[in-house]
Amino acid sequence: MDNIYLYMIIALAILAIADLVVGVSNDAVNFLNSAIGSKAIPFKTIMIVASLGIAIGAVFSSGMMEVARKGIFNPGEFMFNEIMIIFMAVMITDILLLDFFNSVGMPTSTTVSIVFELLGASVAMALIKIGHDGGDFSDLLNYINTSKASQIIFGILLSVIVAFTIGAIVQWVSRLLLSYKFEQKANWVGALFGGIAITSITYFIFMKGIGGTNYAKQSFDITGGETIQAFLEHKVYLIVGISFAFWSILSYALISFTKTNIYKLTIIVGTFALALAFAGNDLVNFIGPSTGAYQAYQDFINPAINVDGLSAAEFSMKSLSGKAPTPTILLLVAGLVMVLTLWFSTKAKSVVKTSLDLSSQSETKERFQPNFLSRGFVRSAMLMSQMSSYILPESWQKKIDKQFEAPVITVSKDKKIELPAFDLVRAAVNLMVAAVLISIATSYKLPLSTTYVTFMVAMGSSLADRAWGAESAVYRVAGVLNVIGGWFFTAFSAFVAAALVAYLLNLNLPVVFPILLVVAFALLIRSSIAHNKKAKEAKAEDSLEKAESSSIQGVIIESAKNIANVVKRGNKIYTNAINGLAKQDLILLKKNKRQIVKLSSEVDELRDNIFYFIKNLDDSSVGASNFYIHILGYLQDMTQSLEYITKVSHKHVNNNHKKLKFNQIKELKEVDERFEILFNNTKNAFETQSFEEIGLILGRKEEIISLVTNKIQKQVERTRNEESSPKNTTLYFSILLETKDLLNATMNLLEEYYTAHDSSVKPAKISSASVVEEE
Repeated sequence: MDNIYLYMIIALAILAIADLVVGVSNDAVNFLNSAIGSKAIPFKTIMIVASLGIAIGAVFSSGMMEVARKGIFNPGEFMFNEIMIIFMAVMITDILLLDFFNSVGMPTSTTVSIVFELLGASVAMALIKIGHDGGDFSDLLNYINTSKASQIIFGILLSVIVAFTIGAIVQWVSRLLLSYKFEQKANWVGALFGGIAITSITYFIFMKGIGGTNYAKQSFDITGGETIQAFLEHKVYLIVGISFAFWSILSYALISFTKTNIYKLTIIVGTFALALAFAGNDLVNFIGPSTGAYQAYQDFINPAINVDGLSAAEFSMKSLSGKAPTPTILLLVAGLVMVLTLWFSTKAKSVVKTSLDLSSQSETKERFQPNFLSRGFVRSAMLMSQMSSYILPESWQKKIDKQFEAPVITVSKDKKIELPAFDLVRAAVNLMVAAVLISIATSYKLPLSTTYVTFMVAMGSSLADRAWGAESAVYRVAGVLNVIGGWFFTAFSAFVAAALVAYLLNLNLPVVFPILLVVAFALLIRSSIAHNKKAKEAKAEDSLEKAESSSIQGVIIESAKNIANVVKRGNKIYTNAINGLAKQDLILLKKNKRQIVKLSSEVDELRDNIFYFIKNLDDSSVGASNFYIHILGYLQDMTQSLEYITKVSHKHVNNNHKKLKFNQIKELKEVDERFEILFNNTKNAFETQSFEEIGLILGRKEEIISLVTNKIQKQVERTRNEESSPKNTTLYFSILLETKDLLNATMNLLEEYYTAHDSSVKPAKISSASVVEEE
């Protein structure tokens, strides 16, 4: 039986590596968000700076491992076998929970997840012990560190409210003083900003990066015999004052003599600082339980500690209450895994993208749908804005608005670049405010989550910087509320899941342990494969592109790609609907339904871009707008017809109605085959831009219409003479009538294209002919 614990130690070591991977994927948003969003420095430089911060922070994280061993529960109240169950339950739950959030691209707090997993697993084991011993529910307080749990809950609420508010205030003041023309300000302005910002970040490095480590408890002569932690706490004003003077003077010298951009330097230092603190303080979230289990196992098999050779169920874990440094080699390995994950994890990029999209200054594809809370919040904000307009003088309002006027950046159409999500001032403010808030919380022993602080500061600064305009506010607020809701869901689900896993392990450890381990790794591998497959599909898929040309000839060429894509995907969707009906294949029809929803949303997105397209047109090419609007209208008609056909086909099979008759399926297949020829010819014409072939396709219009009409007439005769199923009749007529609408929309689009192309080509031929005559 004792061998099972050795296997558990091996499994926990593997789980720790897996947890490092999923944990870094989630927490990368904390320190990469500002640097990536502002595009202040090259991506490789960002990654190198962050990697250095992680590597150094990992080595300094030894002292934080005690949190997992004794921070949430009292280890002396549990036996060795119970402690092992608690740690195993925590690690299995943590991996699955974090991987779920990473897969959907949502940032969550690893601190909260580990704390509530430890709490859930230890509560479950404590209740089992109390029930077995015939104790009372109040005895639970002997097992659990309730003060720590209440501090964490308080920290959640404090993080969300304070970080958002302070981030908004500091960003508003910074923008008011610096505006968007901050690089044109006097050198002393940049030096002062750099002094304040880098001082804040430096103090953060001392307080959070070094002050929380094991080395901070050592005393030196330079600190007057005090420990580093005590020195940092007692000499706050001295450290801040010296740092401010030093960094301000250095910033002024760098700006004046080397022409250094102090805002970029602030972002580099801030990225390093947050990466250092992340590794130094959050590493415990990933390997703390495994390290604690390893140290518990060492104590259990050590004859000097387990003198009487007690069994796992008799050996008390009082030894975990003391201090035990983590081996440096373990920290180095953990740091290496974290750095490799940072470079290669695609899920880390997904989580960062969510945060950047919500804080972007420009238009982005909104991921979240508005809800009544987001609408209420936006209405309240608009009401407050109106009230302030009555209080402030109009001249003041104009001056404030001028400071918040974002520069209009025009990008030539032959250059495809991705603009920054926000500028250097906002990126520096995000890092500075997050550093200050986490430092203050650390000095007051408040367990604020770095994820909560960094994310909410970024959201607050976005609001203050007017990044959430009337067009995007409800979507952005809905996104923030979704993320916050996810945080609270983390706490609840972590507690319940860990408690359940601990209970199952306790039932029969030798049997349940391997089963749960296999299930956990199977789900993890499945999630990774699904995420990679989804990423590859998204990359390879023919997605629709917004028109950017300012002439009708340019729009004709650009729109040809979109039409080819819609026709290609529409052909597949129509065929799958018919095949799904013929085979009663519900899985195929469900997949088909998702495909048409995606295609419809892409066409809707193109229509939403019409405003910007028309604004971009030359005065001599306004006619292109009519052409583009008509093309989008016909594409939308096509997708609506396909959506209806897909919907009724899925509904018919899903409701287990009678299968279509052989003749009906045969006729639908004939129509599908004829449509396939039409769609393939259309796709080839647009892909090769052989627009003359459109005339040949249009010449076959009556032939296809008569085919569909003939099928409708046959069904009318069948209904009168032999058809007995009203549902089948309704479905068949619905598909054929909608097929007719699909055909009309396709032909209208082709006619529009043929006419526009013909008229745009003729003037060119005439002008070239006149040149020949002149010569």
